[in-house]
Amino acid sequence: MQVILITVSGTDKPGLTAHLTGILADHGIHILDIGQAVIHDTLSLGLMIEIPAEAESAPVLKELLYKAHELDVQIKFSPIELDDYEHWVGEQGKPRYILTVFGRKLSAKQLSSIAAEIAFQSLNIEAIHRLSGRPSLQSDQRIPRACVEFSLRGAPKDITGMRAKLLELSHTLDVDIGFQPDSMFRRNRRLVAFDMDSTLIQTEVINQLASAAGVGEQVAAITESAMRGEIDFKESFRRRMRLLEGLDASVIETIASTLPITDGAHRLVSTLKIMGYKTAIISGGFVPFGKRLQKELGIDYVFANELEIEDGKLTGRAVEPIIDGEAKANILSDLAAKEGIRLEQTIAIGDGANDLPMINLAGLGIAFHAKPIVKENAKQAISNLGLDGVLYLIGVRDREL
Repeated sequence: MQVILITVSGTDKPGLTAHLTGILADHGIHILDIGQAVIHDTLSLGLMIEIPAEAESAPVLKELLYKAHELDVQIKFSPIELDDYEHWVGEQGKPRYILTVFGRKLSAKQLSSIAAEIAFQSLNIEAIHRLSGRPSLQSDQRIPRACVEFSLRGAPKDITGMRAKLLELSHTLDVDIGFQPDSMFRRNRRLVAFDMDSTLIQTEVINQLASAAGVGEQVAAITESAMRGEIDFKESFRRRMRLLEGLDASVIETIASTLPITDGAHRLVSTLKIMGYKTAIISGGFVPFGKRLQKELGIDYVFANELEIEDGKLTGRAVEPIIDGEAKANILSDLAAKEGIRLEQTIAIGDGANDLPMINLAGLGIAFHAKPIVKENAKQAISNLGLDGVLYLIGVRDREL
């Protein structure tokens, strides 16, 4: 028995693979592995074949060589020792990871720095795929985006250190870097939970309510402190609500009608719906604004805080129970159970410290344009693209849309 690696390169053309595998078929050859990539019509094809002991390699290799000449491609044959082949087979039991690099543009410096960390961690790059569309050099893209996905094999020497280094590179190189296990759950997500304020919308609604009440600066300061994790969320929520006492409730509809929806939200949610995902808003904000977004985006569930209103005015009191970070995580867990899915099949996206329990509970937790404390404690982060950057983290290619 012989094991031979065949590598073919040259200009891609229809029928090339059919011609070569047809020759192998005529000689009763077994194909052990096959892989192919094409960049700008340039083909790279690899075939690992087994030639049975009773067969001879010379005739089949000779025919392949003639056919390659006829097709105007280069072909190379490399014998593989059986022990080397078995060692390679044994590698398939190693852990696997997906590393996703995405931003407005990708540079050699970015990819070089990331590849160096991959090598430092003793991981092997098995494949690299482009998920973004082909960029034009003559016409401006309305919203430029670029993404490549690395398939990695092996166990990192220091996975905590690797995550910290990737976070550092993300910041210094202005690129987003996702790093996650390549498991069956990655390809089988079913539920996405969104924070609302500063995630689905580009504002903090409570700050807008405060501006209408004339207490904008006071409330904004408390909001920022809470999102950084400096104040307990429930306490900060009660303080802010007290400052809104007496505000006319008609302001709610005015603000709700002009919510600035985050770039990429429509594209993300509409795609998720096509893919059969359930979507939810799980927010420490307020129900009327969540309902407005539910109607516009087609969100399945809304969980948020209630505004207490008497005689057409806000009372300044918080309606209990308040949805804080712990409640968000509990709602996500309950919703997964209701939908009959595992937590590994959920995605949670948020920007503030009160989102961390939900983000860290989900199978895929994402800090979106988040505060530093959130980025440091979440496994994934998006800071350079809109919400539709989430699609790259679940492996969706632009061409599929």
